[in-house]
Amino acid sequence: MFWSSAAIAGTTAGGFAFLVIILGFYYCYVFRRRIPSNRNSDTVEWNRGGRISTASCGPVIEHQGARPFTLEELEQATKNFSESNLVGAGSPKQEFVEEVKRLADIWHRNLVTLIGYCQEGGLQMVVSEYLPNGSVCGHLYDTGRDSVTRLEFKQRLSIAIGVAKGLSHLHSLAPPLVHKDFKTSNVLVDENFIAKVADAGIVRLVQRSEGVGSSHTSGCNIFLDPEVNSSGQLSESSDVYSFGVFLLELITGQEVVRHILQNQRNAWSSGWKHISVQTNLSTKD
Repeated sequence: MFWSSAAIAGTTAGGFAFLVIILGFYYCYVFRRRIPSNRNSDTVEWNRGGRISTASCGPVIEHQGARPFTLEELEQATKNFSESNLVGAGSPKQEFVEEVKRLADIWHRNLVTLIGYCQEGGLQMVVSEYLPNGSVCGHLYDTGRDSVTRLEFKQRLSIAIGVAKGLSHLHSLAPPLVHKDFKTSNVLVDENFIAKVADAGIVRLVQRSEGVGSSHTSGCNIFLDPEVNSSGQLSESSDVYSFGVFLLELITGQEVVRHILQNQRNAWSSGWKHISVQTNLSTKD
């Protein structure tokens, strides 16, 4: 029995749609389980000394908050501050330290841990844990890098669930912490391909340093909820919208923005051909 191409395409699309719906319900389920404190988690046990220990999350992480780093340490760790490692400058010194310490107190298996900061040489920098496999982007579509591991379907499903848990934990804090800049490039994977959400709260530091308000980031951002343009405020709901765009890229393995630009070019090309045909007909008449 042979399947038609339409039947195969329909079955595939239906399977993807079903997966997105299941993941959406899963996120809503996790999101509704509000955690009263940022030190409570079903995967984390806090000791009195402020350290984290867990038996089910892989390697044990000793968490003692943010510590100051010297400029020399960071120069060595970042290869003399390579542009590829630069996130942004900080806000006024005291506010910067307080905000970094607050972010360093947040821990979850699916969040990139902030481990310290540096204020030397007129610079203000944050230091986070290193994840050897980098951004999930490099494992989904061509980023110009050398060959990387291609993700299997089970890995993609695990990454989607892990990211949902990470965002849910941010939203469960008191008060909730909105990521404000969630996108595929801000999802990193460790040596075991466990997904971790990066740069949570970093946008606030950068906005202060640039004198930008707490509203949405201007410019074209395919991950930004269109409703933010009218409300002017980012919220947990806008993070969920960004999560949906991330799911689309994770499932298809392609950049959404490239498809949009390609469709726009195709539409322009079709319109131009239509105008040319009409002009030729008018000339012949």
